[in-house]
Amino acid sequence: GRRVTQFNAMELANVAWGFAKTEFVDQRLFWAIAVETPRRVREFNPQNMANIVWAFATADVAAEALFGAIAGAAMNRIRDFNS
Repeated sequence: GRRVTQFNAMELANVAWGFAKTEFVDQRLFWAIAVETPRRVREFNPQNMANIVWAFATADVAAEALFGAIAGAAMNRIRDFNS
């Protein structure tokens, strides 16, 4: 199997989203994603950002560094977002 460090931005967001959607929260997986995301937040497009934030919020997983990194990246790229 692949490690979270090998996932691209879309894969990180989609894996988190999929686990949150099924209501199966693997704490170790979410922790690994929470650590990796801030390192690579510049790779995330607006949809990836929305999906990963939704996943962590839905799964009720606290990840201050992840939320902070996404918020900062979103503010820097606010023009890339649309409805």
